[in-house]
Amino acid sequence: MIKSMKAGRVKLYDANHEILRLLSGTNLQVSIMIPNNEISDIANNQTRSDEWILNNVVPFYPDTMIRFILVGNEVLSYASDRDRHVWTDLVPAMRRVWQSLKAQNLQIIRVGTPVAMDVLETSFPPSIGTFRSDIRRTVVAPLLEFLNETRSFFFVDAYPYFPWSANPMDINLDFALFNGNFEQIDRGSGLVYTNLLDEMLDSLIFAMAKLGYPDIRLVISETGWPTTGDIEQPGANLLNAAMYNRNLVKRIMAKPTIGTPARPGVVIPTFIFALFDENQKSGPGTERHWGLLSSDGSPNYDIDLTGRKSSVEYDPIPVVENNVPFRGRLWCVAARGVDLMELGAAVTDVCNGGDGICEELTPGRECYEPVSVHWHASYAFSSYWARFRSQGGSCYFNGLAEETTIDPSSGLCRFPSVIF
Repeated sequence: MIKSMKAGRVKLYDANHEILRLLSGTNLQVSIMIPNNEISDIANNQTRSDEWILNNVVPFYPDTMIRFILVGNEVLSYASDRDRHVWTDLVPAMRRVWQSLKAQNLQIIRVGTPVAMDVLETSFPPSIGTFRSDIRRTVVAPLLEFLNETRSFFFVDAYPYFPWSANPMDINLDFALFNGNFEQIDRGSGLVYTNLLDEMLDSLIFAMAKLGYPDIRLVISETGWPTTGDIEQPGANLLNAAMYNRNLVKRIMAKPTIGTPARPGVVIPTFIFALFDENQKSGPGTERHWGLLSSDGSPNYDIDLTGRKSSVEYDPIPVVENNVPFRGRLWCVAARGVDLMELGAAVTDVCNGGDGICEELTPGRECYEPVSVHWHASYAFSSYWARFRSQGGSCYFNGLAEETTIDPSSGLCRFPSVIF
């Protein structure tokens, strides 16, 4: 399937042996990943690093063209005490892995770690790009030193969808989608930007230069646009997803290479997230809908990863209406057709959490009747979401819930709602 799509590279979030065997002989360049929970062990034990390379690289290379080993995924985005411990272990683990590769004469494989855009403290305009003060000297500076020494790349997960969807009235949608009819000037550098992704990438380039590393090359380890999402998530639709990824491919594959305003003509290897929709992923609705393919393998929309197909050759996608923020009330109710046993267990979990979430469902209260699992679940989900959305709570509940603009209240029972 990947070969039929004419992809040149594939990125795995582990080192799955079955997949590595299947990629043998395909000429696909492969990126594999060491999970976050293994970083500290490797940082403190060269033997553990050697074993990881012997188990996950040596049996497959060179028949499977492993090109990158990524140590962890967005490690610097998390801030608990335990995560901060991993922060300090990150670069030592990368150095261990590099030593293990050198011992096997495999220096052709580069070592890196993907970061999200939240590693930056300031990012707009790009010329003021600066890394966060809590990691700038302790983690990022040693990371850049390692990448520079080993001629490796700075891997970044860069999603224009997120800054645009957070401020859709202030950021031009065409600017986020590479539609080329909008531009901004960075008055600090004098550089002219025609798209949001270039601004994001150059903010990292300026931030690296401030630490003394102006030449480390970038890899876009993730980018993309969601095909659908929750009602309150603007712009998540097939039209925008197809437009973003088609324009991205055309730009990345252009000859001669375009690069960014701060680095014109420099190739940026790029991975589109993701191959498949992830129908069991938790979180907001967009989390499950980034795939070029649906979870059954059928294409969500037509895309040519070689960049040779012109826009007029693609089948048209219907006009969409969710490119502006949702305004109004939303309720979180039990989804239709879900398993009632799972639904009942979810109600128990929600109500046992306390905080008065299910107080109105007790016998004799306004929302106790009708006594049905679906009714009680809908009230419990709406009550929970209204209480905890501001703290990151979502209307998901392992796929048992869905959002609605239709007020499910009945009689004296009033369902809590979220107002946008």
